[in-house]
Amino acid sequence: MDGQDTAVYPSLKDRVVLVTGGGSGIGAAIVERFCGQGAKVAFVDVDEISSNSLVERVAGRGNNPPRFIKCDLRDVGALQQAIADIVATDGPITVLVNNAARDDRHAISDVTPEYFDERIAVNLKHQFFAVQAVYPGMAEAGGGSIVNMGSVTWLIGQGGMPIYSAAKSAIAGMTRSFARDLGPLNIRVNSVLPGWIMTERQIENWLTPEGEEELMLRQCIKRKLVPDDIARVVLFFAADDSGACTNQNYIVDGGWV
Repeated sequence: MDGQDTAVYPSLKDRVVLVTGGGSGIGAAIVERFCGQGAKVAFVDVDEISSNSLVERVAGRGNNPPRFIKCDLRDVGALQQAIADIVATDGPITVLVNNAARDDRHAISDVTPEYFDERIAVNLKHQFFAVQAVYPGMAEAGGGSIVNMGSVTWLIGQGGMPIYSAAKSAIAGMTRSFARDLGPLNIRVNSVLPGWIMTERQIENWLTPEGEEELMLRQCIKRKLVPDDIARVVLFFAADDSGACTNQNYIVDGGWV
C-alpha cells in the first residue's frame, strides 16, 4: 500500500492527523494511507503488538512512520493527554479520524448497567471528547476535517448487539450537530458508515459460509470489502478536495443498504 495506485491529495502533505484505534483493521489501513500521503500521523490504540508492527511496516516502505501512543479511550483523561502531547510535538491537529470501536455481540438479557456504560464509552463517548479536545486548535489553524466512523448496522436493523447499534446511530446525529456548530470555524464534520469489512477480527470471529452467502446476495458489488476500501474514502473527506462536503453520513457498504 504505497498510494501510487490511487489518488494523491497534495493538501494532506504535512497535515497533522490523529486516528483513534489505528493499530489494526480499518484504523491501520487509514494510518497507512495517510502516511503514504506525507501527513504527520499519530494514532492511539491499546494493542501494543499490532501497533508497533504497523509502525515498523510503514517505516519499511520508506514513508515517515506514524507515532503510536498507547491509550485506553475509555479513559477520557488519557485521551485528552495524548492529544495534548501530539499538539505539543507536531502542532495543531487538522484531521481527526474517530475510528476506534468494538462490535462485540451481546444478548439483551445479559446486559447490565455497567456493561451498557462500558459499551457506550468504547463506541461513542470518546468521539465526542476527541472532537472537544481538537477543535479549538483546529480552528486557530484555519480549519480542518473531522471524520467519525459509524456503521450500517443500525440502518439494516442488525440484531445481536443493540448497544453497539445504538452508539453507531448516535454518531450520525452527533456528526450533524458538530457540523452545524463547527462550520463557522471552517471545520468540516462527516461520518463514514462501513458495511461488512473483512478485517482479521471479522474473518476470525463472524465470517461463516452462511454469512458469506448472505453478503454476496445483499451487496450490489459482488466482492468482499476490505479495510482499504474505507481508508480511501476517509482520505477524500480529509483532503481539501472535499472542501464543500460537511454534515454528511456517507455509506461505504458495496450497496447493501
